[in-house]
Amino acid sequence: MDSLAAMPMVEKLSSRVFRILGLNPGKFTLQGTNTYLIGNGSQRILLDTGEGKPGYIPLLEAALSHLGVDRISHVILTHWHADHVGGLPSLLERYRRPSSTPADLPENIADGQAFTVEGATLRAVHTPGHTADHMAFYLEEENALFAGDCVLGHGNTVFEDLHQYIQSLKMLRTIGSERIYPGHGPVIEDGQSTLEAYIRHRMDREEEILHLLSSRPYVADLHSRPTNPDGGVPWTARDLVQIIYAKYPVSLHDAAESSVLLHLAKLQNENRVYAMHTDDMTYWSVTPK
Repeated sequence: MDSLAAMPMVEKLSSRVFRILGLNPGKFTLQGTNTYLIGNGSQRILLDTGEGKPGYIPLLEAALSHLGVDRISHVILTHWHADHVGGLPSLLERYRRPSSTPADLPENIADGQAFTVEGATLRAVHTPGHTADHMAFYLEEENALFAGDCVLGHGNTVFEDLHQYIQSLKMLRTIGSERIYPGHGPVIEDGQSTLEAYIRHRMDREEEILHLLSSRPYVADLHSRPTNPDGGVPWTARDLVQIIYAKYPVSLHDAAESSVLLHLAKLQNENRVYAMHTDDMTYWSVTPK
């Protein structure tokens, strides 16, 4: 956290984009969740809501008043994680207009669906991987992307499905945007090279895992492990973590193991590695050619 650049709680990023921080800084949220007011008229789109910190609504109200905004036309959520949707209940409580009819239920967003206000047209882009429901949004007037948690302004993100995540990154790259408004961290101005770096990082990690699986692990229980059909000795995910993340604190190894297991699951689905299960352990090896 100490190494992150300070970001204003409210900041004008372009003539049609204002960022309002969710007031929830942390190890995974960086300076906090970025929520965005989009458009330049009396109605604006709000993208994401933070996690519901008490100070967020007053901060949003002050921004709306400063901008002369009469109404939030749409509240759009990039994905289901609490740090992006947790502010919705307090937002609805504050801004829902009295009605004699039941409130409309939330609507699912379709790939390609457009949301328009004065000065801004957002088009939804389904980008699964970080989560199955993840949506990015293309801002036509700026040739810019709101990337949600597909891409961060600092470091790397987590994911649920690596194959889908890489495909989503590649698809975002084809859009050609250089400016990316991320779900956390500062604006990215070199979007194409950033997306390429994200993809290359995952591909390099994959090759590193395959290279290690093709060698013999240096472990104390080497002779008690099952052997591969070719006589080789398999690896555990933790073995891989201890080599790949040797320079990182041990306190991060559990999180690193989750990432390695997602890489292994992708490779297994591609029939490039296979698993051997014992009563209390799973071992991994490269699939024979």
